[in-house]
Amino acid sequence: MILAAAASPEAAGVFIELGLIIVCLALVARAATSVGFSPIPLYLLAGLAVGGLFPLGFSEEFIEVGAEIGVILLLFMLGLEYTGEELRDNLRRGLPAGALDILLNFTPGLAAGLLLGWEPVAAILLGGVTYISSSGVISKVLSDLGRLGNRETPSVLSLLVIEDLVMAAYLPLVAVLLLGVGLAAGMASMAVAVVTAAAVLVVAIRYGEVMSRLLANNSDEVVLLSTFGLVVLVAGVAERLQVSAAVGAFLVGIALSGPVADHARDLLSPLRDLFAATFFVFFGLQIDLAAIPDVAVLAVALGAVTAVTKVITGWWAAGRAGVGVRGRFRAGGALIARGEFSIVIAGLGVAAGVDAQLGPLAAAYVLLMALLGPMVTRSIDRWVVLVMRRRAATTADA
Repeated sequence: MILAAAASPEAAGVFIELGLIIVCLALVARAATSVGFSPIPLYLLAGLAVGGLFPLGFSEEFIEVGAEIGVILLLFMLGLEYTGEELRDNLRRGLPAGALDILLNFTPGLAAGLLLGWEPVAAILLGGVTYISSSGVISKVLSDLGRLGNRETPSVLSLLVIEDLVMAAYLPLVAVLLLGVGLAAGMASMAVAVVTAAAVLVVAIRYGEVMSRLLANNSDEVVLLSTFGLVVLVAGVAERLQVSAAVGAFLVGIALSGPVADHARDLLSPLRDLFAATFFVFFGLQIDLAAIPDVAVLAVALGAVTAVTKVITGWWAAGRAGVGVRGRFRAGGALIARGEFSIVIAGLGVAAGVDAQLGPLAAAYVLLMALLGPMVTRSIDRWVVLVMRRRAATTADA
């Protein structure tokens, strides 16, 4: 059986194509690292080029599973950086900023959809696309730039968690609206999602030490298999209960502490990097190049508005935590990127056929913001320093 599979032309083609993609990603990462640049935008462009110019023959389901694992591991590794008590305190302090986030970033998409003459459900979907930042992109960029320990990062983290928890209520409600099911069924579905997310959060905070002791072991193999299996299992259960798989993985990371957290971080970092690259490539593969020109101007306008509103959100949230000017700008810049959730939201509308423009507009918008976010996050420090120097010079001259 193994020899027959190895001799299969289809299997050989899949291995060759997959190997070529991974080698290309290695070259892209090498080039980005050599100039000190985040490879994420280059991964996205690679996926866009492959999907639009050089379509491949292997199953998209195969790449999709790898991409999902990438997001799960990104959020799990981000969760390892914080304890349950820190998360609880950040969520408590971050609720006002979370409300501002909804107001400033959901409204532009909703208003744009209504102004375009779309049905209310389509406009609500576009509001979700502009609201939710990309936890996957942001966590990867912060990790690449070594900013996970910065003072402003907990403010960014709390906003991302609140957004993901909002999605636990938003996605079931939207799904019900698209299906035309009764209000009672929609509220029940939303309640299940919210209760599940809250229950997992309580377990992570109260029983994290017990879980850490159970997973601890001197064997790398035992820790790797135990931790990876638990993360994927919890993520799958969370997804089945209509809570984000990313939220489930993040909370597992929060629950682990002490030596086992350090051990898991060392073992899973290479897997995270491999599957995260797969996620960004898969995202690019989903975008139809031919449909983008018709909505490009609208996507740029929407992107400009919501980039500013995200910066304002991050600035205010970090300011409430006592972070300085540069850190407040870093927090705002980090939140600009949109990604996986926005595509999921738009995909619901496309599948339901709510509006022909929703899919291309969301794709162009998310691609723009996924490219813009990492670039702004990396360079915003330099911009702030230049502005502060010019302001100081102007004050001195006066």
